[in-house]
Amino acid sequence: MGQTDIFKLIRSGELFTNEAIIRWMKSFDYNIGISPVLVLTELKLRGTQKHTTLSKKLGYSPGAITSIADRLIKLGLAERKYNENDRRNVFLSITDKGLEVQQQAIQKGRELHVELFKVLSEEEVQQLINIYAKLLKNFDHNEE
Repeated sequence: MGQTDIFKLIRSGELFTNEAIIRWMKSFDYNIGISPVLVLTELKLRGTQKHTTLSKKLGYSPGAITSIADRLIKLGLAERKYNENDRRNVFLSITDKGLEVQQQAIQKGRELHVELFKVLSEEEVQQLINIYAKLLKNFDHNEE
């Protein structure tokens, strides 16, 4: 495969992903974007965390995490918690409202994915699964 084809493939993937995100945001009641939903999901899955931990885990800069946290807190979707022994240790925790919003976001995402991928045959879906598995395996192999 030539470089031109690889870049066409990458560009097609980017266009698909961008369109999927735009459609998801239009279908979702909260105008918070994908990054805050990723933070809420991380908090739901792994519990209260330091901003630095979230930053490293999600690949955002510390400043970006602080900005996302501020927005989530303002909306009542998360709250800051402090270590009583060392108030410099600041943690972010998801609220009950944040859990509800995160769950709605995931549900809307699932519905959208079903809609977007229904144009593929079962064979095409299996091919795509195999291709992504192969690409992901390559990541694991390159990290050794």
